[in-house]
Amino acid sequence: MSATVVGTIGIIALFVLLALRMPVAMTMLIIGFFGTIAINGLPAALSTLGGEAFEISSTGTLIVVPLFVLMGNLAGVSGMSKDLYDAAYAWMGHRRGGLASATIGGCAGFAAMSGSSIASAVTMGRVALPEMKRYKYDDSLATGAVAAGGTLGILIPPSTGMIIYAILTEQSIGRLFMAGVFPGLLLTAFFLIAIYLVTKKRPEAGPPGPKADFAHKMATLRRSGVIVGIVLATIGGIYLGVFTPVEAAGVGAFLTLVMALYRRSLDWPKLRFVLLQTLQTTATVFMILIGAFVFIPFMALTQIPSNLVSFLVGLDVGQLGVLIIILVTYIALGTFLEGLAMLVLTLHITFPVIIAMGLDPIWFGVVVVIVLEMGLISPPVGVNVFVVKSVAPDVPMGTIFRGIWPFWLAMGVCLIFLVAFPQIALFLPNSMFGG
Repeated sequence: MSATVVGTIGIIALFVLLALRMPVAMTMLIIGFFGTIAINGLPAALSTLGGEAFEISSTGTLIVVPLFVLMGNLAGVSGMSKDLYDAAYAWMGHRRGGLASATIGGCAGFAAMSGSSIASAVTMGRVALPEMKRYKYDDSLATGAVAAGGTLGILIPPSTGMIIYAILTEQSIGRLFMAGVFPGLLLTAFFLIAIYLVTKKRPEAGPPGPKADFAHKMATLRRSGVIVGIVLATIGGIYLGVFTPVEAAGVGAFLTLVMALYRRSLDWPKLRFVLLQTLQTTATVFMILIGAFVFIPFMALTQIPSNLVSFLVGLDVGQLGVLIIILVTYIALGTFLEGLAMLVLTLHITFPVIIAMGLDPIWFGVVVVIVLEMGLISPPVGVNVFVVKSVAPDVPMGTIFRGIWPFWLAMGVCLIFLVAFPQIALFLPNSMFGG
C-alpha cells in the first residue's frame, strides 16, 4: 500500500472520527500515530509521539497561553468585564440598538484580556442578555450580537488563535498580536454598523434604553479605566519593545490579580474556579498542538500536502484566484469544523502556498483568524452559537442563527478590506520596536 493511499485512508478516518464527536486533539494524535506506523513502522511512530509531545510541552513561548487565559478569567470573576459593559452601556445604551452596540464594545474590551472567543461570549452574554431582554430587544439581534462579539476574542490580542498560528508557522507572536489590533478595531466598527442598519430597518428590534447623566458616564469610565490600563500596559509594552509577549502576559496576569485582590472580589471558590478553568483551557491548547505535531509529520510522509501545494500554486488563476480558493475552502470547512481544529488541520497545506506566492505570513495569519471567526458563528456547528444557547436556553437555535447573519456579512466585508489593503494589518507590526 503506497504512502498516498495510507494518507487518503487517514484523512477519511479523520473526518469520520470528527463526525463521531471525538476530540480533535485525540483524533489527530491517533491518526498520525497509526498512519506513521503503517508507513515507517512502530519505532518511528513512537519517536514522533514522544519527541513532539516533549517539544511542545517544553516550548517556553507557550507560557503566554495560561498567563493570558488566567488574566481573562480573573477579569471575568472579579467584575472587571461588567465594568466594561457598564461603561459602554452608559455611553451608548440610550441610542437605538445601543445595548447591542454596548455588548460589542464590551466584548472587544474583554477580548483584549481573555484571548478566547468562548470566554468572551459566555462572560458578556451573562451580563448583556438579561439587560437586552429587559428592554425588549429582539432575541435574534441580542443573541447574534453576543455570538458575533465573542468572536473578537480570537482576533484582538492576546489571541489564542494567533498563538497557535505563530507556533505552527514559526512566526513572531508579538508581530501577530500587533497585526490583529487595527483589523480588530475595524471589525468592531463593522459590527456596530451592522447593528445600526438592522435597527434602522427594524427599530423595534433594538429600542433605546435610558439615558445616563454625565456624572454616571464619567464614573463608569473611571471604573473601566483599570481594565483599559492593564490592556494598554501589556499590548503597548509589546509594541514598544518593553516586554516580550511572555513577559507582557506575566505582567498582565499579575496586575489583574492585584486589582482583583484590591477590589476584594476574589474569594477561595472563585480562585479555585479561575485556576481550574485556566488549567482546562491550557491543557486543551497543548493537546491540540501535540496532536497536530504528530499528525503533520504523518501527512508529510504521504506527500499529499506537497502535491496539493504544487497543484494550487500551478493553477492558472493568478495570486488572487488562489487566495480566494483558500478562503472559500476555509469558510466551507468552518460550517462543520471548530476554528482551532481547522487551523491545525490545514495550515501545513495553505501556509506553504502563501509563502510560495510571496504573500506576507503575518497578514495571512490575520486573514485566517477572521475566517475562523466566520466559522465560529456559521451553521450548523457554530461553536459560539451553542455557547450563547447555553446562556439563553429559552431562545430557539434558529433564532440565534438568524441573528448572526448581519455580523457574518460584516466579517466578509472586513475580509475584503484586508485583502484589498494588507497595510491595515501590517502597519503596526512593521512599525513596532524591533519590527
